[in-house]
Amino acid sequence: MGHAPELAERVLAGCGDRFAHSAAVARRAAELAVTVPEADRELLVPAAWLHDIGYASALARTGFHPLDGARHLDLLGWPARLCALVAHHSGARFVAAQLGLTAQLNSYPHEHTALSDALTYADQTVDTRGNRVTLRRRLADMLGRHGPDSTNARVHHLREPDIVAIATRVEHRLRGAPV
Repeated sequence: MGHAPELAERVLAGCGDRFAHSAAVARRAAELAVTVPEADRELLVPAAWLHDIGYASALARTGFHPLDGARHLDLLGWPARLCALVAHHSGARFVAAQLGLTAQLNSYPHEHTALSDALTYADQTVDTRGNRVTLRRRLADMLGRHGPDSTNARVHHLREPDIVAIATRVEHRLRGAPV
Protein backbone atom coordinates (compact mmCIF):
# COMPACT_ATOMS: atom_id res chain seq x y z
CA MET A 1 0.00 0.00 0.00
CA GLY A 2 3.07 2.17 0.10
CA HIS A 3 2.66 3.08 -3.55
CA ALA A 4 -0.65 4.90 -3.02
CA PRO A 5 0.95 8.37 -3.45
CA GLU A 6 2.50 7.34 -6.76
CA LEU A 7 -0.75 5.85 -8.05
CA ALA A 8 -2.68 8.95 -7.00
CA GLU A 9 -0.16 11.23 -8.69
CA ARG A 10 -0.18 9.21 -11.90
CA VAL A 11 -3.95 8.84 -12.13
CA LEU A 12 -4.76 12.40 -11.08
CA ALA A 13 -2.24 14.07 -13.40
CA GLY A 14 -4.21 16.55 -15.44
CA CYS A 15 -7.05 16.78 -12.90
CA GLY A 16 -6.29 20.30 -11.73
CA ASP A 17 -5.77 20.56 -7.98
CA ARG A 18 -7.16 17.10 -7.27
CA PHE A 19 -3.71 15.66 -6.46
CA ALA A 20 -2.92 18.59 -4.14
CA HIS A 21 -6.23 17.95 -2.38
CA SER A 22 -5.49 14.23 -2.07
CA ALA A 23 -1.98 14.88 -0.73
CA ALA A 24 -3.38 17.27 1.89
CA VAL A 25 -6.11 14.79 2.83
CA ALA A 26 -3.40 12.14 3.29
CA ARG A 27 -1.43 14.48 5.58
CA ARG A 28 -4.59 15.24 7.55
CA ALA A 29 -5.39 11.52 7.77
CA ALA A 30 -1.93 10.84 9.21
CA GLU A 31 -2.70 13.38 11.96
CA LEU A 32 -6.02 11.65 12.62
CA ALA A 33 -4.52 8.15 12.86
CA VAL A 34 -4.59 8.45 16.67
CA THR A 35 -8.40 8.30 16.48
CA VAL A 36 -8.36 4.92 14.73
CA PRO A 37 -7.68 1.50 16.28
CA GLU A 38 -4.06 0.54 15.76
CA ALA A 39 -4.96 -2.45 13.59
CA ASP A 40 -6.79 -0.16 11.12
CA ARG A 41 -4.20 2.59 10.83
CA GLU A 42 -2.35 1.02 7.91
CA LEU A 43 -5.42 1.58 5.70
CA LEU A 44 -6.17 5.20 6.59
CA VAL A 45 -3.44 7.11 4.77
CA PRO A 46 -3.51 4.99 1.58
CA ALA A 47 -7.31 5.38 1.45
CA ALA A 48 -6.85 9.14 1.83
CA TRP A 49 -4.34 9.26 -1.02
CA LEU A 50 -6.70 7.29 -3.26
CA HIS A 51 -10.14 8.53 -2.21
CA ASP A 52 -10.59 10.80 -5.25
CA ILE A 53 -8.88 8.89 -8.06
CA GLY A 54 -12.31 8.26 -9.57
CA TYR A 55 -12.28 11.88 -10.76
CA ALA A 56 -9.78 10.91 -13.47
CA SER A 57 -11.65 10.88 -16.77
CA ALA A 58 -9.82 7.71 -17.83
CA LEU A 59 -11.53 5.85 -14.96
CA ALA A 60 -15.03 7.26 -15.46
CA ARG A 61 -17.54 4.50 -16.02
CA THR A 62 -20.53 5.73 -14.03
CA GLY A 63 -19.42 9.35 -13.63
CA PHE A 64 -19.65 8.93 -9.84
CA HIS A 65 -16.10 9.29 -8.58
CA PRO A 66 -16.31 7.21 -5.36
CA LEU A 67 -17.64 4.20 -7.25
CA ASP A 68 -15.38 4.63 -10.29
CA GLY A 69 -12.34 4.96 -8.02
CA ALA A 70 -13.26 1.93 -5.93
CA ARG A 71 -13.81 -0.19 -9.03
CA HIS A 72 -10.43 0.81 -10.45
CA LEU A 73 -8.67 -0.05 -7.19
CA ASP A 74 -10.56 -3.34 -7.07
CA LEU A 75 -9.35 -4.21 -10.58
CA LEU A 76 -5.78 -3.40 -9.52
CA GLY A 77 -6.05 -5.79 -6.58
CA TRP A 78 -6.06 -3.30 -3.72
CA PRO A 79 -7.51 -4.63 -0.42
CA ALA A 80 -11.29 -4.95 -0.49
CA ARG A 81 -11.69 -2.87 2.65
CA LEU A 82 -9.69 0.01 1.17
CA CYS A 83 -11.83 -0.13 -1.99
CA ALA A 84 -14.95 0.03 0.19
CA LEU A 85 -13.61 3.03 2.12
CA VAL A 86 -13.03 4.85 -1.17
CA ALA A 87 -16.50 3.88 -2.42
CA HIS A 88 -18.27 5.19 0.66
CA HIS A 89 -16.22 8.23 1.67
CA SER A 90 -17.86 11.51 2.63
CA GLY A 91 -21.50 10.45 2.45
CA ALA A 92 -21.30 8.88 -1.00
CA ARG A 93 -24.36 6.74 -0.28
CA PHE A 94 -26.65 9.79 -0.31
CA VAL A 95 -25.47 10.92 -3.73
CA ALA A 96 -25.50 7.35 -5.06
CA ALA A 97 -29.18 7.03 -4.12
CA GLN A 98 -30.02 10.14 -6.17
CA LEU A 99 -28.05 8.80 -9.12
CA GLY A 100 -29.64 5.36 -9.01
CA LEU A 101 -26.30 3.76 -8.11
CA THR A 102 -27.11 2.39 -4.65
CA ALA A 103 -26.98 -1.27 -5.68
CA GLN A 104 -23.64 -0.79 -7.42
CA LEU A 105 -22.20 1.16 -4.49
CA ASN A 106 -23.47 -1.45 -2.04
CA SER A 107 -21.34 -4.09 -3.73
CA TYR A 108 -18.75 -2.52 -1.43
CA PRO A 109 -19.56 -2.93 2.28
CA HIS A 110 -20.21 0.33 4.09
CA GLU A 111 -18.67 0.49 7.52
CA HIS A 112 -19.48 2.87 10.35
CA THR A 113 -16.13 2.83 12.12
CA ALA A 114 -13.49 5.17 13.47
CA LEU A 115 -11.52 4.41 10.28
CA SER A 116 -14.29 5.50 7.91
CA ASP A 117 -14.99 8.51 10.13
CA ALA A 118 -11.34 9.61 10.00
CA LEU A 119 -11.24 9.35 6.20
CA THR A 120 -14.37 11.44 5.79
CA TYR A 121 -13.23 14.00 8.36
CA ALA A 122 -9.85 14.34 6.63
CA ASP A 123 -11.58 14.86 3.28
CA GLN A 124 -14.11 17.31 4.66
CA THR A 125 -11.54 19.53 6.41
CA VAL A 126 -9.35 20.09 3.32
CA ASP A 127 -10.54 22.22 0.41
CA THR A 128 -10.15 21.44 -3.28
CA ARG A 129 -6.77 23.20 -3.43
CA GLY A 130 -5.34 21.36 -0.42
CA ASN A 131 -5.86 24.01 2.26
CA ARG A 132 -7.12 23.15 5.73
CA VAL A 133 -10.65 24.53 6.24
CA THR A 134 -13.52 24.19 8.67
CA LEU A 135 -16.20 21.63 7.97
CA ARG A 136 -18.81 24.36 7.46
CA ARG A 137 -16.62 26.14 4.93
CA ARG A 138 -15.96 22.91 3.03
CA LEU A 139 -19.65 22.07 2.84
CA ALA A 140 -20.53 25.59 1.70
CA ASP A 141 -17.77 25.49 -0.92
CA MET A 142 -19.09 22.16 -2.24
CA LEU A 143 -22.59 23.56 -2.62
CA GLY A 144 -21.22 26.66 -4.33
CA ARG A 145 -19.10 24.67 -6.79
CA HIS A 146 -21.83 22.18 -7.67
CA GLY A 147 -24.72 24.62 -7.67
CA PRO A 148 -28.21 24.65 -6.17
CA ASP A 149 -29.67 22.22 -8.70
CA SER A 150 -26.91 19.61 -8.36
CA THR A 151 -27.27 16.11 -7.00
CA ASN A 152 -25.11 17.20 -4.05
CA ALA A 153 -27.52 20.03 -3.26
CA ARG A 154 -30.54 17.71 -3.51
CA VAL A 155 -29.09 15.37 -0.85
CA HIS A 156 -27.44 18.03 1.31
CA HIS A 157 -30.23 17.84 3.90
CA LEU A 158 -29.29 14.17 4.44
CA ARG A 159 -25.55 14.29 3.88
CA GLU A 160 -24.72 17.33 6.02
CA PRO A 161 -26.11 15.95 9.33
CA ASP A 162 -24.27 12.67 8.69
CA ILE A 163 -20.97 14.45 8.07
CA VAL A 164 -21.47 16.75 11.08
CA ALA A 165 -22.08 13.67 13.27
CA ILE A 166 -18.89 12.10 11.88
CA ALA A 167 -16.95 15.29 12.64
CA THR A 168 -18.29 15.34 16.18
CA ARG A 169 -17.18 11.75 16.76
CA VAL A 170 -13.69 12.39 15.35
CA GLU A 171 -13.25 15.57 17.38
CA HIS A 172 -14.31 13.70 20.54
CA ARG A 173 -11.76 10.98 19.75
CA LEU A 174 -9.09 13.62 19.24
CA ARG A 175 -9.84 14.98 22.71
CA GLY A 176 -9.87 11.48 24.17
CA ALA A 177 -13.53 11.78 25.13
CA PRO A 178 -15.93 8.86 24.85
CA VAL A 179 -18.03 8.86 21.69
